[in-house]
Amino acid sequence: MIFQESETVELKAIVVEDIKKEIIAFANCEGGKLYIGVQDDGTVSGLDDPDGASLQICNMVRDAIKPDLTMFLHYETLTVDGKKIVAVDIQQGTERPYYIAKKGLRPEGVYVRQGYSSTPATNTAIRHMIKETDGDHFEEMRSLEQNLTFEKAGKEFADRNIRFGQVQMKTLGIMTQDGVYTNLGLLLSDQCVHTIKAAVFEGTNQKQFKDRKEFTGSLFQQMEEVYDFIDFRNQTHSSFDRLRRIDRRDYPEMAVREALLNLLVHREYSFRASTFISIYTDRIEFTSIGGLVSGVTLKDVTMGISVCRNAKLANVFYRLELIEAYGTGILKIMDAYEGTGMTPQIETSDNAFKVVLPNLNVRTEQENISSISGTEEEKVIALAKERGAVTRKEVEILLGISQTTCGRLLKLMTENGQLIKVGKGKNTRYCFPG
Repeated sequence: MIFQESETVELKAIVVEDIKKEIIAFANCEGGKLYIGVQDDGTVSGLDDPDGASLQICNMVRDAIKPDLTMFLHYETLTVDGKKIVAVDIQQGTERPYYIAKKGLRPEGVYVRQGYSSTPATNTAIRHMIKETDGDHFEEMRSLEQNLTFEKAGKEFADRNIRFGQVQMKTLGIMTQDGVYTNLGLLLSDQCVHTIKAAVFEGTNQKQFKDRKEFTGSLFQQMEEVYDFIDFRNQTHSSFDRLRRIDRRDYPEMAVREALLNLLVHREYSFRASTFISIYTDRIEFTSIGGLVSGVTLKDVTMGISVCRNAKLANVFYRLELIEAYGTGILKIMDAYEGTGMTPQIETSDNAFKVVLPNLNVRTEQENISSISGTEEEKVIALAKERGAVTRKEVEILLGISQTTCGRLLKLMTENGQLIKVGKGKNTRYCFPG
């Protein structure tokens, strides 16, 4: 019998630690044979205890390789040139990729056969094997990152008196029955790689930034921090109906909440690009990666029909009472604006879904500005001449108007050439151009 290493044959003189890499590589590819007791050059050196060698390999496979590969290995003791050797026949596994348990689903833990050697698989190759085995559904696929913690998720469940152990994780789909974390687990973990970017702009376009921030961590962490970011900027404006004072926030809290939850639950997470929240003076735009699910139209969505892209993620949010029922979010957003004279807009493309919430107080502020007479503008100009420059706060006091109305007035007067804006931020001043 002639022994020679090839793409499907590996020779080892004795059982060594690296044998598990060869077994993993064969199981991840087309299978192969491992001969123990044969030198690299094909010389048969033999084994003193072939049964012990077989048992050692069996234990190694059982304890060090995940998922379970034992059923795909067959052991046989052969006598060649009067010497005992062990032949291990490794079939291609059905739960690829196989990996060294301590290393995880990373290149240093996953091996493939290339020529006469076993080499670390690339991340692309690992994802391809996962996709072949687990299917196309992102949240059900095994996560490449397995060193996950769930501090924030655990708190969310604890706050609602819901158990959050391994049993519950497996039931929810956060973990497979073999104890491997899924991509759903990754999304809810503190190590989530997907982010939300939020930006605040001066005016109604993106020419000038006022603030920007990227939110990371568990989706639960992002959910809370993004809501607080928006809520801090969701100003309350007052008007009067005879003697009755009416307070109204720029954006209905229900609409903001539902738009944010829609952004989180319906996003296409197989793309790594961030989702965006853009805050302008007249609107907030929630832009989510991933268009409508195939077969669903925009009219279907506005009617309350929902085909959830991430059903398991939606189920987790449902159990935590963050969403009440599938398909009601858009309807709630529309209801929040009922009777206001303004309507939220929904825009879609092949790869994006955008919800636009109009600022309820923009019309009021515009009406306030239009009610300011030329005489009052002359007061601002006179003050600017007298002091050399005025601040927004000084104009607010002078005219007895709100901060927002004052900001819009000064912007309009600057655009009309009545004033010149000098400086930025807290140092902003308005001078007479003469």
